[in-house]
Amino acid sequence: MRPKPISALHLAYASRHVPLLRIPPQPAALSERRTPLFVTFRTYSHLILAPEARSIALKHCLHDHGRRIRLHTAVIMPDHVHLLFTALRDSEGWTFAIPEILKAIKGTSARSINKLSGRNGAVWQDESFDHVLRGNESFRETVDYIRQNPVRKGLVQKPEDYPWLWVPEEFAAACGAGNPIVRQ
Repeated sequence: MRPKPISALHLAYASRHVPLLRIPPQPAALSERRTPLFVTFRTYSHLILAPEARSIALKHCLHDHGRRIRLHTAVIMPDHVHLLFTALRDSEGWTFAIPEILKAIKGTSARSINKLSGRNGAVWQDESFDHVLRGNESFRETVDYIRQNPVRKGLVQKPEDYPWLWVPEEFAAACGAGNPIVRQ
């Protein structure tokens, strides 16, 4: 398998010659319009995460909740991750950049997973799929899509039974979950 070519921009970011793009502070009216982002990233070379590795990945996804992101829901599947979050602002009013957020989650979780498994190398694909929820899309439907992923894949009968699903109580209740999934 041939390695993917790396763009000059990607190399510049990786070598720190170009600073991470930051979204400048917005006037108060615009700052309230931050929209949720639905992100999916996959394991490298179809790696299947062991249960302990999924727990580590979930822990790292939750780490920045309330710091860099407001996490709305997360699920760690055997070979991919779905997150729904809104980027927060730092003390100077700058919105944390999506590449910075994902690099932190993927990088720290990969190091921990590799340490656990005694392996080296990539755990996650470099690419991720991200999609800003638009006005005509339903936040509730996206949360429910993420919640139902383990059910659709035949891993559990009910979302509540999947140990690597995190949904804050207020969203679980809004999606009709009889037993909110809250794992801190």
